[in-house]
Amino acid sequence: MYLLWKYAITSALVVMIAETAKRSDKAGALIASLPTVTILTLCWLFFEKQPVERISNHAWYTFWYVLPTLPMFPVFPIILKRFGFLVALACLILGTVAIFWVYATVMKKFTIELM
Repeated sequence: MYLLWKYAITSALVVMIAETAKRSDKAGALIASLPTVTILTLCWLFFEKQPVERISNHAWYTFWYVLPTLPMFPVFPIILKRFGFLVALACLILGTVAIFWVYATVMKKFTIELM
């Protein structure tokens, strides 16, 4: 039963963001930009009595994983307007993977292991 509630709450959050975005670009983007999924994940880990170190590590690595994804936000609209949604989405995924790989390689030199 707990797992069903967990899925329902998490899914409702994503649906709420999508529905808000249909009504208002700015409001939807604002809500989506908040770390709501991360906060919810931290809560699930806490309620499931995960060790403090695991919860802390999740927050730590989330910070480092967010940074290489940031370039996709200004690039996506440009590609979308020129080539359409599917091409833009494919470029977004491939570009983010490439950026992440380079980023993780550089961060390894600073003793931050991301892969």
